[in-house]
Amino acid sequence: MRDAETGEEIAAQMAELGRAARAAAAELAFAPAATKARALEAAADAVWAQRATILAANAQDMDYGRAKGLSPAMLDRLMLDEARIAGIVAGLRAVAGQPDPIGAVLAEWDVPSGLHIQRVRTPIGVIGVIYESRPNVTADAGALCLKAGNAVILRGGSESFHSSRAIHACLVAGLAAAGLPETAIQLVPTRDRAAVSEMLKAVDYIDVIVPRGGKGLVGLVQREARVPVFAHLEGIVHVYVDKAADPAKAMAVVLNAKTRRTGICGAAECLLIDRPLAATLGADLIAALVKAGVRVHADGELARLPGTLPAIAEDWGREYLDMDIAAKLVDGVDGAIAHIRAFGSNHTDAILTEDDATAARFFERLDSAILMRNASTQFADGGEFGMGAEIGIATGKLHARGPVGAAELTSFKYLVTGDGTVRR
Repeated sequence: MRDAETGEEIAAQMAELGRAARAAAAELAFAPAATKARALEAAADAVWAQRATILAANAQDMDYGRAKGLSPAMLDRLMLDEARIAGIVAGLRAVAGQPDPIGAVLAEWDVPSGLHIQRVRTPIGVIGVIYESRPNVTADAGALCLKAGNAVILRGGSESFHSSRAIHACLVAGLAAAGLPETAIQLVPTRDRAAVSEMLKAVDYIDVIVPRGGKGLVGLVQREARVPVFAHLEGIVHVYVDKAADPAKAMAVVLNAKTRRTGICGAAECLLIDRPLAATLGADLIAALVKAGVRVHADGELARLPGTLPAIAEDWGREYLDMDIAAKLVDGVDGAIAHIRAFGSNHTDAILTEDDATAARFFERLDSAILMRNASTQFADGGEFGMGAEIGIATGKLHARGPVGAAELTSFKYLVTGDGTVRR
């Protein structure tokens, strides 16, 4: 498709994708578990066999991203190397090897009328996934949707256009090898944002939209979508260091949570330090972050520490996705809870403490999708949760929450069996 196509042409193209996805979803709903697993294994083989092609495509995307002025953190999200391709392959194989969720009996019971009732998992139907930058999402989303018996329409970011196409071709090869409809996993073949608008109103074809990206993308989807949305809001991730924290653990976790990969949604964006630690562990943590190259936007007493920048109001509740972190002293766990309630995004928040009662209070009184204790927030990932991969971290409260894996991409139906049973 030409990038300069008219709105009518894009609308027609998207309707055709939708019709094809709906037809494919009808077949996938009863596809055998072994067939879906075979498609994913074949896709993994294809990704590895085509890694040189994928890397060449990614080089084009990296050039495009640099010309567009993407930050180093955003370029890191976009970049593929052989190790990351190996990770994509491992993710596909992990999803292939998981138990198939479709047909699983969630509950069953008998009622006095003589009916036997089962609640069983079923596919949702057609999933639309809109994402930015990270080309590995093409494989993760395609694999999880297929595992759950759903057809999927993928709309990758303009920066990852070539990489996503190369990975998508491998997924299609896997479908073909297993005898499944090749239209079960489709990729929108244009950078034109009009395609996004068409997806958001495609109520006849798409059952749910999953946005995966920054605040701008998610906000656009939530404002304009007529299709239901699993919201993946920005990751305003807090790490609270309690007065009962182990200093060595705190040092390791804070540095990893911020610096391992700054461009992912689990990266720490705000460091909250219990006030009694200001001149001891708190100062040491700030010094270590500064030494690691992090720009620390510090408040109050912390702002007097060497190498820090004075925090401003906009630093609270900000997703930097870069080598920046906001830092603030709080009055105990309740002060941390109050700050997180005011500025968090219900994504992931962590406490570092050896005090069980304090950790329990933090877990009980916050309602983030993921809460952690004495662990890096970089683990906020479906793959690290044993799901093989994720389609995103849902921060809403309806249907799916936290890492969205294959099981979360299902609905259910009731199977009711009688024996000539009539209602009186």
